Amino acid sequence: MWKGAISFGLVNIPIGLTAAVSTKDVHFHLFHDADGGRIKEKRVCEIDGKEVPYEHIVKGYELTKQKVVTVTKEELKAMGPVSDKTVAIEAFVKLEEVDPVFFDRSYFAMPEGRSDKAYALLVAALEKSGRAAIGRIVLSTKQHLCMIRLSHGVLQLTTLNYGDELVEAPKPVKAATTKKEVDMAEALVEQMAVPFDPKHFKNDSSQRIHELIEQKAKGKAIEAPEAPRKESSTSLSEALERSLTAAKKPAARKPAARRARKAAHAPKRRVS
Repeated sequence: MWKGAISFGLVNIPIGLTAAVSTKDVHFHLFHDADGGRIKEKRVCEIDGKEVPYEHIVKGYELTKQKVVTVTKEELKAMGPVSDKTVAIEAFVKLEEVDPVFFDRSYFAMPEGRSDKAYALLVAALEKSGRAAIGRIVLSTKQHLCMIRLSHGVLQLTTLNYGDELVEAPKPVKAATTKKEVDMAEALVEQMAVPFDPKHFKNDSSQRIHELIEQKAKGKAIEAPEAPRKESSTSLSEALERSLTAAKKPAARKPAARRARKAAHAPKRRVS
């Protein structure tokens, strides 16, 4: 999806980017329920109510309800970042210093042409130093801050949010807790602790939607699972005690995603 080069110092490494994430969201179109016709959106002027051809549409920034500043494509292009197809590394940082809240999208950066040796050199340098590279990249028409780190022996480029894009964190919540409650909460965390394996956490919602579409395509009746019953607790301590008891059972130690799949096969009720 992008070809360029990583540069640090006088070293230049030609690379190509491929997406590291493929979302499983189900995308729908809009249709008319009466005849099945596809619904299309029209660009209509709010003043005269007429549809406006694309060539007569300009971008504008609303200063006030009465004042709008319009800009042309040429003006935006002139003010946009200049893309030289280079990721210029500006610094090397410790990976643990980069809060995950900065992470945006990730791509695999693989060598292009005869850059295997230079690529392997950067891999070795990052592995030995335990650091990640910080630089900038222009994708499409937008400049991104980015981080290059090791992932399974190859370079992974992750676009980052800028510091001024982050919302100020809320103030910490303060509430009185007892030592017994804290001990039980800590014990519950340990009971449910497992090594992180993303294969155990499936997108059950997307899977159920695909199953719904398949059933309707075959003309089958649609059934939905009953909502799980929630047990009421009289106190936080009682809720912790019940949770600890449940967590000690073998079935309860399964990852959350597996428990969710089991719940999906609970007794069902027909949807009218």
